[in-house]
Amino acid sequence: MRRTLGRAAGQSTVARLVETLGRMLVVFTAVAPLVIGAWAGREWLLRSVADQWIVSDSLGPADAVAVFGGGVADRPFAAAQYYRQGWVTKILVDEPGDKAVLLKLGTPESAIETFGHALGNTHQEALALRAWAERNNLHSIIVPTEIFSTRRVRWMLHRVFPPDFVIRIAALDPSVYSRADWWKGNNGRSAFEIEFLKYLYYIVRY
Repeated sequence: MRRTLGRAAGQSTVARLVETLGRMLVVFTAVAPLVIGAWAGREWLLRSVADQWIVSDSLGPADAVAVFGGGVADRPFAAAQYYRQGWVTKILVDEPGDKAVLLKLGTPESAIETFGHALGNTHQEALALRAWAERNNLHSIIVPTEIFSTRRVRWMLHRVFPPDFVIRIAALDPSVYSRADWWKGNNGRSAFEIEFLKYLYYIVRY
């Protein structure tokens, strides 16, 4: 019995390692052109890095849009736009600052709901959002986030939510850089480097 359990645990560890290595290969495929492009000075390669890294889903009507913390300069503005377009009837927030921005943009307070409090990271936000969705019978949601965090955010949400739940990730170009010129300033380069490390951490940690 002990030998069987040990074999099963070993197989589980190997499967997890293979999965992690597979994800890291995807990351390497995206990052390799960055090194080559920086060395060669070829801008088209650096744009290709962004195109490979950024993930974005086609947008349309959903039950709600969720504004994760940390992007007050971009995310609530996108959420307010989706509400005005009639794509959603509810905007979910977890930080008071995002709610304040939404109210200033003319979003009715009745359309704003809080799905969590003092959430420390994307994993906690995803869990709190799933709990809110289950309590309120949601089936689809839009989550806007900056271009380089899209891959990690979508991976985390698909990890937490059931397969039949519709998740639409909206990629937002920050005001200080875009996918077309992100490598030209410190903000864009730092954002990519940080998100690259965060993604590796998340796929290993969760």
